[in-house]
Amino acid sequence: MKITFILPAIGKKTGEKYIKTWKKMEPLVISTLKSITPEEIETEFYDDRLELINFDTKTDLVMISVEMYTSRRAYIIAEKFRSKNIKVMMGGYHATLMPEEVLEYADSILLGNAESVWNDVINDLKSNSLKKRYDGEFSFGRYIPDRSIFKGKKYSPIGLVETGRGCIFKCEFCSITACYSGKYHKRNIKDITEDIKLSGKKYFFFVDDNIVADQRYAIELLKAIEPLKIRWSAQGSLTMAKNDELLSLMQKSGCDVILIGYESVNRKNLVQMKKDWSLSLGERDELTERIHSYGINIYATFVFGFDYDDDDTFNETLQFAFRHNFFFAAFNHLLPFPGTELHERLIKENRLIKDKWWLDEDYSYGDIPFIPKNMTAEELSKKCAAARREFFTYSSIIKRGLKLFSRKVDLMLWLIFLTQNVNLKKEVDGKLRLPLGSGLDENPK
Repeated sequence: MKITFILPAIGKKTGEKYIKTWKKMEPLVISTLKSITPEEIETEFYDDRLELINFDTKTDLVMISVEMYTSRRAYIIAEKFRSKNIKVMMGGYHATLMPEEVLEYADSILLGNAESVWNDVINDLKSNSLKKRYDGEFSFGRYIPDRSIFKGKKYSPIGLVETGRGCIFKCEFCSITACYSGKYHKRNIKDITEDIKLSGKKYFFFVDDNIVADQRYAIELLKAIEPLKIRWSAQGSLTMAKNDELLSLMQKSGCDVILIGYESVNRKNLVQMKKDWSLSLGERDELTERIHSYGINIYATFVFGFDYDDDDTFNETLQFAFRHNFFFAAFNHLLPFPGTELHERLIKENRLIKDKWWLDEDYSYGDIPFIPKNMTAEELSKKCAAARREFFTYSSIIKRGLKLFSRKVDLMLWLIFLTQNVNLKKEVDGKLRLPLGSGLDENPK
């Protein structure tokens, strides 16, 4: 018996290279699935971002991990295999949030996380009785990802290790909130340290929607990884700035960069998106500099398109980003992800421009699929792109790079900062108007 795992790409402009920052990381979901698949079952993996898929492969099941941005491409891939009478199963966040849609394009779907039901899938596949739906639990199983399935593929030397799932906050626009219902699931710390040791890597991105969601757990985790002498980055929330013990342990255990979703500098927007809890933490400038004082750099993310955004919001956000010399910053437009409270609200307000816009042939990356309040959809898209261009000018990169040395004198980190900021500068316009699911049946470059 053989199972073929596939990670779909988002899309690319025909004749151009795939976006560099979208193809670098090892897909953790694939190595997890490999680790929980019995050894007697043959497996193979195609990363659609890097290589052509062999649609003539002889296999018993094609397992596709689907996200919203990759759904259109995933359905195209599934159709090609199903036309050859090969069974296709789909999982991932999009399958969990939109099961009825995904099931239109697959023989079976797996909702939630796979560990608790994968053995049932295998047994049903063997007996030719694959069910249409499997509901996995969100909590962690005991496993160590099997990275042998990545052999021969050229990924970044940064290792991915999962530490937690979900987040305790309930932001209106967040698909993680929609999936996990505001709950945080912790991974066994011994499994994490073993995973780190077996990876053979020294620099890691901890896959966790909010690594400081449970601060007591985070402190235990950081104490456990400190002796391993690694370097790491992760996602977290501004709440960490209130806990000096936590910040100290982050520094000692090797934290270089933490991604924080500031989302907006506008108080009314924060209330609307249900992130007004962040207002009670204190003054944001002070909290930000407290994190920086521990030598921890920040990847700040912002979202534009809420009802109180205007020209002043863009200007104030850029000023805030420049004032703190962030390692990276993302200036994203709001997206009504299917299954979120935001998506439902915009439907009720009759503000969606297109139904199932993520599958529309005319939709491209950077397009705004809803009607903003204080500007047109096109204006919102252009203002976000303009903010990115301004933040990633060469003068900004140099200024922020010099500031980096005042926080942490580290040549390797500075080289990462320089190369990745230049890549992000180049990709501002490369991503705009990129059609989803298109241009991917030619040899990747």
